[in-house]
Amino acid sequence: MKEKGMSKGEFNSVAQANGGLENMINWESKDQDTLALIKYIADEDKLEKVLENPQVIKTPVVRNEKQSTLGYQPDVWKGWN
Repeated sequence: MKEKGMSKGEFNSVAQANGGLENMINWESKDQDTLALIKYIADEDKLEKVLENPQVIKTPVVRNEKQSTLGYQPDVWKGWN
């Protein structure tokens, strides 16, 4: 994530599977300055700011076709075929 980040399309797909942009953000991240900016900028600008700062995205992001999870969820992963 730190080296390559996510494309806008991939991010949107994962966000949709996980309840939206707000759920993609790790609000406990150490980068509180960026989080404050994301919290208060216009909604239409939030996506670009998050993509520019992948360190605020919850990790790991694990995908299985159209399914995905945010954070460590091995019980969910075991149920995937």
